[in-house]
Amino acid sequence: MSAPRVGVLALQGDTREHLAALREAGADASTVRRRAELDAVDALVIPGGESTAMSHLLREFDLLEPLRARLADGMPAYGSCAGMILLASQILDAGVPGRAAEPLGAIDMAVRRNAFGRQVDSFEEDLEFTGIDGPVHAVFIRAPWVERVGDDVEVLATAGEHIVAVRQGRMLATSFHPEMTGDRRVHKMFVNSLS
Repeated sequence: MSAPRVGVLALQGDTREHLAALREAGADASTVRRRAELDAVDALVIPGGESTAMSHLLREFDLLEPLRARLADGMPAYGSCAGMILLASQILDAGVPGRAAEPLGAIDMAVRRNAFGRQVDSFEEDLEFTGIDGPVHAVFIRAPWVERVGDDVEVLATAGEHIVAVRQGRMLATSFHPEMTGDRRVHKMFVNSLS
């Protein structure tokens, strides 16, 4: 069986780290910046970065509606940090109207941007993660948290009382950055869900 073709949205954010993690997890990984590249992949990773900037660039590159359509048609996706924010059905504190982060509506959840604080409030923590043996070392940078999940959303990890990892069908999201740690188990979980 051939490796799944997984794109990494490469408009802004930590693209290279996700490409490396996906390849180590067994995917045929490539960047996505154009409609034809989006159409050519089986699944998509939306990396960390800045959610309002990513939404602006999705509009500028005419990718926002095609991406929404692919997700609505069932294309699997994984979002980390800003990617989690964009995959949500509702974004709390989305930003200035006209330049706000745009929810893609792929996971039935409400996410609060920068919920753990500013850049200086970044932290690392070991988390229990459903479906992964042993703790996952999580790097939180201006991270969101999930304030509400729908009935079909499975909570995979929490930091304190806050939801920081979820799955709905073949959609996965984390508020932290597993691509930065060298631990490929979260990416492997996503890649394995594609077969």
